[in-house]
Amino acid sequence: MIDRYALTPISLGALGGVAGVAAAAADAPALGLVAGALAAAAGVAGWSTASRRAGAEARAAQLAAESDGLETALAAQLKARLEAEEAVRGLGSQLAAAEREGLGHATGPTARSDAGRPDALKDDETGLFTEDYFRVSVESRIAAARRHLRPVGIVLLEVVEGLRTDSVANADPVLVANTVITTLREADTACRMDDGRFGLVLEDTSENGAIWTVERIRRQIVEERPGLTMRAGIACYPAHAFNPADLLRRAHDALDAAREWHQDRIEVATVE
Repeated sequence: MIDRYALTPISLGALGGVAGVAAAAADAPALGLVAGALAAAAGVAGWSTASRRAGAEARAAQLAAESDGLETALAAQLKARLEAEEAVRGLGSQLAAAEREGLGHATGPTARSDAGRPDALKDDETGLFTEDYFRVSVESRIAAARRHLRPVGIVLLEVVEGLRTDSVANADPVLVANTVITTLREADTACRMDDGRFGLVLEDTSENGAIWTVERIRRQIVEERPGLTMRAGIACYPAHAFNPADLLRRAHDALDAAREWHQDRIEVATVE
């Protein structure tokens, strides 16, 4: 098969040869000049062809190298993703085991499971889950949301009294727990953190839905106990972060921003 790059110089050379033979047979100097011109054109075309071939081969080598590099990078990313998903599955197994022990969504601040439940996963005062359970739940829910392409809302909130005085203290945790439980859906998760704050995992909830849920909690608390102040930070997957650690950090940052206000305040995480 003739190289496509060589077609032009071959054609010009052939035409030059034909013109040369015709010039010799007819003793026509003009045809000789034409044959010479065609031969020169064939030489130029040959040089151009060689340059194009060299450029094409260099580009092909570059593309092959880039392809090899891309395949290596994709393989590394796939390996890292598989390792991360394996870790999340381990955390999800812990969450599923807890739920099989009767530790599903709390139905009231005094809800208690049967004997044999892990004490580390339940807050005795409010009946809500603990901070350890909250972190495992965030990992598990985000892993599930990634598979099913659904949003997840993470909320950190605090309710205090005496904000306008020098004696600021956490509000009655049972009151807050009651309000949270009556507001959330069965699929959501409510937890009491070690420092007295509350953490919520809102299933299939985007930013607007999370804001509305927190606002409902705030209104009910204010109606039942005027003088209390609620501040909250919201971060949502995948709008604000793609992994649990970054999502929790964004929620913490949003809560810190809300704390700068000496009034009720709901802050939403920002994307860096």
